[in-house]
Amino acid sequence: MEIAIEDDEDEQQQQPKRIKASHSTETSEDPLSIPTLLPEIIIEILSRLPVESLLRCKSVCKFWRSMISDSHFVKSHLALSTSNNRYTHHRLILHTSPRINLKSSPLYDVLYAESVNLLEHDYPLKHPYKSIWIAGSCNGLLFIAVEDEDLFLWNPGTRKSNRLPDVGFNVRSGSYVLYGFGYDESTDDYKVVGISCVFRSGGNYNIRVKIYSMKFGNWKNIGAFPHGIPLDDSGKLSNGALHWAASQDFGSFYSWRIISLDLAKETYGEILQPVYDEDVWVMKVYGVKDSWTKLVSIPYLTDPGRDQFSRFTTLMNVMKLIPLLRAWFHLKPPLDLGDNNQGGNLIKESVVTLQELVDSLVSMFSRFM
Repeated sequence: MEIAIEDDEDEQQQQPKRIKASHSTETSEDPLSIPTLLPEIIIEILSRLPVESLLRCKSVCKFWRSMISDSHFVKSHLALSTSNNRYTHHRLILHTSPRINLKSSPLYDVLYAESVNLLEHDYPLKHPYKSIWIAGSCNGLLFIAVEDEDLFLWNPGTRKSNRLPDVGFNVRSGSYVLYGFGYDESTDDYKVVGISCVFRSGGNYNIRVKIYSMKFGNWKNIGAFPHGIPLDDSGKLSNGALHWAASQDFGSFYSWRIISLDLAKETYGEILQPVYDEDVWVMKVYGVKDSWTKLVSIPYLTDPGRDQFSRFTTLMNVMKLIPLLRAWFHLKPPLDLGDNNQGGNLIKESVVTLQELVDSLVSMFSRFM
């Protein structure tokens, strides 16, 4: 059996390399020899392995290394990881106090195991006196801000990272910065959105919005934020768009909207809300108001640390993270976060700061690698 990588120069500009398997009719004369697996079967098996195992498999032979690095394999592996309904390739990421520590646990353990072990991560640019903020996750990549000074993308599975250039916002007293991170499927590009809010005298404010393309490697200004002031700490990704809660008056937390930013078109929209009160609602068909469906009622659902924000914070954090809600309701006993936690356990953190991460091979240095 012969294995080769097809690299047709005429088609190279139109599509990525494709893995081609050619079969030999030769058979081994040794009756004790182990039968050779067909390459299609090898690919099928490897595509179901976790990233850590795949990284080791790269050392087996040149073909395996080329195959695991192939863009089609990366996409296939990502699709299988994402669709795994037992969440064996998912992790939950959380902060502990102080916010320089980043820990994770397999989502499968949270949902089904009797106990949960937390793995502490040694992430890039870690500093003993600088806190971090997970501003988004997508396809196994984390977007992390280090005190609004340094921004980088990191794949914890492959341990590869990419530092972003300075966004150009002048963060000072009376201002704050929000971010969002997502994937533009139409151009096969990962994008970061930065929003700078500067308050001025007389209740006035100035908002700038920039978007960063991993494909082109630069920041650019886009249209002004369409409705008031964004209130949520980071953009929530759903259906190729980022979403923020926004209010016309920063002091009014009961009259707010869900503003969306389509990453492909780079245009704004609005998601109409249900009358949710103490209920948690899920939008079954994106953008269709009548498709809002009540998932569960939770009387007196509040976040004690951010009571005035609790209504829209809760809704924005559960728009699409149903696995996190399942973890919230099923967790027993609460996670032990050590002596320095701020009363945090997974029940609270899953609603406020927890991020879901899919195991993936996705690289930040090219569209796929």
